[in-house]
Amino acid sequence: MAVYLDVIWLLNVCFDYMLLMLTSLLLKRHVRKRRLAAGALFASLYVIFLFIPGLEFMVHPIVKLFYSFIIVSITFGFTRFRSFIQSWLLFYFVTFMIGGGMLGAHYFLKQEVGVYNGAIATQGSGFGDPVSWVFVLVGFPSVWFFSKKRLGDIEAKKIHYDQIASVKIMIDDVIVTAPALIDSGNQLKDPLSGAPVMILDMTIHANHFSENFLKKAKNVTDFQSEGEVDRWEHRLRIVPFRAVGQDHQFLCAIKPDAVEISTNEETIVVKKVLVGLSFQSLSGEKEYSCILHPKMLAEKANAS
Repeated sequence: MAVYLDVIWLLNVCFDYMLLMLTSLLLKRHVRKRRLAAGALFASLYVIFLFIPGLEFMVHPIVKLFYSFIIVSITFGFTRFRSFIQSWLLFYFVTFMIGGGMLGAHYFLKQEVGVYNGAIATQGSGFGDPVSWVFVLVGFPSVWFFSKKRLGDIEAKKIHYDQIASVKIMIDDVIVTAPALIDSGNQLKDPLSGAPVMILDMTIHANHFSENFLKKAKNVTDFQSEGEVDRWEHRLRIVPFRAVGQDHQFLCAIKPDAVEISTNEETIVVKKVLVGLSFQSLSGEKEYSCILHPKMLAEKANAS
């Protein structure tokens, strides 16, 4: 069997470069291309060492461990022990993730079981389970881009959920609990009192309000018209707002007794606030049913 060592080495240089580059992207650390190239070049030399007589000790796990230390040191440097270990562990994570993805794709596409004359037969060879060059050349970049995209989506999701807080809206003896999105773009305020306005999804929380109240809240222009008096009617407010591409609109809001906001860091009680009532869904995936005003988080009256 002929082994083209130069081709194998060149492929390893390219693959190691991509692995180190993906590691740097996940670390959010800017690494110069020449350092990535130097790390990839040193990592690819391991393949050549395996074909040199007398270097059989290179396959020992401890040697592999120290070899990976050198690869990470060349690529990312050594400033602090903690950051170095973080880079080293992430490098192994990326390597195992890409390698596992390649094996998974290989066995997913492979057809090793067949039915012949009504009998199930398996196909195999005495030389292990070979992988074609075409599969490696196509599969590795595909798995690399797929992993990069998925990890990016996970990070974006994490950032999104870091902006989710738990909210309790207290109105007399009623408490409305909802997951809330902290929206820095929400600058809606009551023009009279200057109180920030948060938004509540009434498609989810309408059960906390009476039918008469909901009827008045939906008819913003004439909610003070004659009719049956609701116990929360005196809490209703009209807040003007302007949306993109639309003229001035009006939003019906209610004045709560207090709003309690719980984040991972603190619990805040806000009393000067209005709750805007939206009769349209705020989140298609129901990840949150309330939108907070950023000014509400500036309140430092911590709940006891």
